Amino acid sequence: MGLDLTNYLPIIIFFGIATALGAGFILAAWVLAPKKPDKEKVSAYECGFNAFDDARMKFDVRFYLVSILFIIFDLEVAFLFPWAVALKRMPPETAQFAFWSMMAFLGVLTVGFIYEWMKGALEWE
Repeated sequence: MGLDLTNYLPIIIFFGIATALGAGFILAAWVLAPKKPDKEKVSAYECGFNAFDDARMKFDVRFYLVSILFIIFDLEVAFLFPWAVALKRMPPETAQFAFWSMMAFLGVLTVGFIYEWMKGALEWE
């Protein structure tokens, strides 16, 4: 009448191996990693401005504009790939509607891009 837990043995083994590997990698990084930071290693990178202590410190908002534009056009490409694959398999009537729908989508994005370009959002002084 007892519970048969032998079916869960592979899962327990998997979690044990995963835990051992994770702990091993953390320990190896702690033991083998160089511990002498130099000026270049602790300098600011990727974000475009130096690290600061106060979260209310002012910095240039154009960084956010460029990043939002990147996200918008990155998502455009993310929508184009599955659309292109699915377009081949559609019946001709549906494919024509899907094609013109995507052209409208790209048109709206193009108009937005031209607007941002004319407003100078892409200019970095």
